[in-house]
Amino acid sequence: MAILKVGKSELRGTVLPPPNKSITHRVFFNSTLVPGGESRVSNALLSMDTIATKNACEAFGAEFIEDGNSIRIIGPKSLVSKQGQINAENSGTTIRFSSAIAALLPSRTELSGDASLRRRPMQDELDALQRGGAVCTSTDGMPPVTVRGKFTKNKASINGNKSSQFVSALATIAPKIPGGLDILIKRGLVSGPYLDTTIGVQEEYGIRVETIKEHKEYMIPEQEYKPTDISVPIDYSGVALLLSCAILVGSGEMKIELPPDKIVQADKKIFDHLKELGVKVKNGTAASVEAPEYLEGGTFDLSETPDLIPPMAILGLKSKKPIEMVNIGHAKYKETDRIVVPANELRKLGLTTRYDQTSLSVGLGGKLKGAALDARGDHRLFMAFFEAAMYVGNCTVSGQESVGVSYPGYLRAMESLGAVFRN
Repeated sequence: MAILKVGKSELRGTVLPPPNKSITHRVFFNSTLVPGGESRVSNALLSMDTIATKNACEAFGAEFIEDGNSIRIIGPKSLVSKQGQINAENSGTTIRFSSAIAALLPSRTELSGDASLRRRPMQDELDALQRGGAVCTSTDGMPPVTVRGKFTKNKASINGNKSSQFVSALATIAPKIPGGLDILIKRGLVSGPYLDTTIGVQEEYGIRVETIKEHKEYMIPEQEYKPTDISVPIDYSGVALLLSCAILVGSGEMKIELPPDKIVQADKKIFDHLKELGVKVKNGTAASVEAPEYLEGGTFDLSETPDLIPPMAILGLKSKKPIEMVNIGHAKYKETDRIVVPANELRKLGLTTRYDQTSLSVGLGGKLKGAALDARGDHRLFMAFFEAAMYVGNCTVSGQESVGVSYPGYLRAMESLGAVFRN
C-alpha cells in the first residue's frame, strides 16, 4: 500500500471537478436498456467504479465505442448474460443495478466484487427481486450473489433504510417489466435525492415515472428506453471536497469551476451547510470561499447526503464548536464505516470526536499535530484525509490507490494547485 508524505500547503488556482460518478453509472445502464438503439454520452467519468459498470453493461450485450470526447453506447436488441458472471470490483452501484437487470433474464448470473464489496448489504434488494419472481442466493445477504429471473410481478415492496440504490435498481428495470411496476418503499428512504437523480436520468431517456407519494411510492409503466445524447455534469460530492479544501488551505485564491447542469444532485446542499458554518461562498461559473478564523459549528442532518460526511468532518479542524452530523447510520455500509473511521483517524490529529451508531461529532480539542492517517481504501476518505494533512502538515496518508474510484485526476489537480507531498 502506497503511503504519501504530506506537508503544509497553500493552494492557488482554478480546478475543474470530475464528472459525476453516480450519473455516469445510471447513463451507462440506461443506454444499455435501449433496445438496439445508440446513445451518445459526453463527459462521462471513466474511473474504477464506472469501468466496472461499463464491463457489466458489455456483459449484458451493450457495445461501447469511444468517439473523440464522447462514448457511443449501442444497447442490445435483447439483453443477454454473456459470461454468466459480473465482477463489480469495489462498486456498490454496479452490483445493485446489475443484480436487478439480471432479474430480467431467464439465465443465471453470478455477481461479486472485491473484499470491501463482499461486506456490503444486498439482502433487501434480493428479497424484493425474489418476491417479483427471481431466484436469488447470497452469502449471508452479501456478495457474492446469484440472480436468475424472470421478474414478472407488477408490484414490489422494498426496504429503503440502508441504501437508496436498492430502490433505484428496481426503478431502472421497471419499464422493462411487462405491465410495468408499482414500487412501495418501506422503513423510510435514506439518500432520497439519489432516487430523484435516477428518475431524472430516466427522463432523459424518455421514461415516464409517476410519483404517487414522493420517496414512498412510484408507478412506472411498461415502456421503451429511447436513444439520447447526454452530457454528464460535474460531481457535487467532489465539489464539496474541493470547497472544504479551499476553506482549509485555499488561501482565498482557490477557485472551483461550476459548469451548469440540470439533473438533481443532493450534494449541492453543501452550500447551505457552509453558510451555516459561517463561510461565505461566491458562486456562479466558479466558486470561491471566504472563511472566518473559526467556523460556527452546528448540527447537520446528512441522512440524504452521506457523501458529505468526509468534507464536513475535516472542517472540524477549523471549528471550536462541534460539527455534528446526524441520521447517518447508513454510512456504515459504504466502502468503509464512514462514522467510525473518520472519528478514529481525525482524533489522531488532535480533534475531539464522538460517535454512535447514527451520528458523528468533530471539533477542535487541543493543539493539532501530524499523524499517520489510513483511509482504509475509501476514496472519499482518502481525499478528505489528504486535505486535512495539507492543513496540519507533517502527516502521512495511505490509500491513494482508491482515489481512482471517483476522481482519477485528484492528485494531479492538487499538485497543480501547489500541494506539497511525495511518496
